[in-house]
Amino acid sequence: MRKTKKKKKVETLEDKLKYEVAKELGLLEKIKEVGWAGLTAKETGRIGGMITVKKKLMKREVEKQKEL
Repeated sequence: MRKTKKKKKVETLEDKLKYEVAKELGLLEKIKEVGWAGLTAKETGRIGGMITVKKKLMKREVEKQKEL
C-alpha cells in the first residue's frame, strides 16, 4: 500500500484574520476542541462581522498610502 501525503493548505489572509479574530473573542480554545462546526451561529456571525470591519480598515489604510 502506498501512503499519500496530504498537501498542506496555504493559509490565506482571510484564514489569518479568522484565527486572529477568534483569539480576540476568546474562542480559539473552543475551536481547537470542537472545530469550526462547533461554534454557534452568533459566534460565527461575530467572527465574520469583525473580519469585514478589519478588511475595510485595511483597505482604507492602503488607499491612504496610495494618496501620499
